[in-house]
Amino acid sequence: MEQGTIKITIDDKEIWAKDGQSVVEAARENHIFIPTLCDYKSLKPAGTCRLCTVKIGGRFVSACTTTVSNGMKVENESSEIKDIRKSLIEMLFVEGNHMCPSCEKSGNCDLQALAYRYQMTAPRFPFSFTNRRLDASLPHLILEHNRCIQCLRCVRGVRAKDGRDLFGFVDRGAKIHITVDKTVEEAFSEKTAAAAMAICPVGALIQKGGAYQTPIGDRKYDLHPIGSEIESNIEQSGGSHDTKS
Repeated sequence: MEQGTIKITIDDKEIWAKDGQSVVEAARENHIFIPTLCDYKSLKPAGTCRLCTVKIGGRFVSACTTTVSNGMKVENESSEIKDIRKSLIEMLFVEGNHMCPSCEKSGNCDLQALAYRYQMTAPRFPFSFTNRRLDASLPHLILEHNRCIQCLRCVRGVRAKDGRDLFGFVDRGAKIHITVDKTVEEAFSEKTAAAAMAICPVGALIQKGGAYQTPIGDRKYDLHPIGSEIESNIEQSGGSHDTKS
């Protein structure tokens, strides 16, 4: 591995990082897994899910929005951090209506995979059972609001060719939900639907006619648990995640 210019420590392991990198990026390049749901490839970090919470200098921070500095010491796998992450996963499950056995994204869902990794069983919080609608009005895409975790991946990563946003949020508080700008022609395309489903970490954006294609046992997280592709440098299957429509 080519050495960077900054040395940091993650759980007593010294690693090299590059100037300007986030803690998540530096960890990933050194085969250390820090869970994320909102962070995605080259998208600008948003810090919305907080699953990447780590402890630096006695403070809890999001690893995707925190830039490395020389001599930084990061706690990533302590029992305290693991419980925080588990509680965040539990909150995401109880806040929405996630029916994993029947979900089209089961086996390919990052939230479900993280629940397995952090051994979530019965959530410590009460279920909200919020009444949300399913929007199937688009020709190629279903918006399943019951599963949306408001990670902003689709908003940040799926855009029209001219750079205009295709996805956005409307309303506030408990009523906030994702929507599509139907004034943009590309919002109706099959390519946009495929890009939206690929970038969504859960089953909130489903391409019509594109679900249940992979048999149980061959799905992404059937083959390798989440994080193993980073920790063991395993190339996971799952196809292209090109987000340009």
